[in-house]
Amino acid sequence: MAESTLKSEFQYYLDHQDEMVEKYNGKYIVIKNGQVIGVYDDQFVAVSETQKHHKLGTFLVQKVTAGKSAYTQTFHSRAAFR
Repeated sequence: MAESTLKSEFQYYLDHQDEMVEKYNGKYIVIKNGQVIGVYDDQFVAVSETQKHHKLGTFLVQKVTAGKSAYTQTFHSRAAFR
């Protein structure tokens, strides 16, 4: 289930990439339920801060850049942050 949720969050990013670049270029955004719920300068801070309020696997952290260079996906499991 989490994988399909993350795929839909990534699709949301792809569908809105141009506007995301205008607002957040170079930042790491956190997407959950089709909304940007956080903006950070560092990927690891984005994950650690967001997991305080949201279960790992229920949100996507994505670096905002133009083009396809940011089309990589990293999935974090709960075990990675114990």
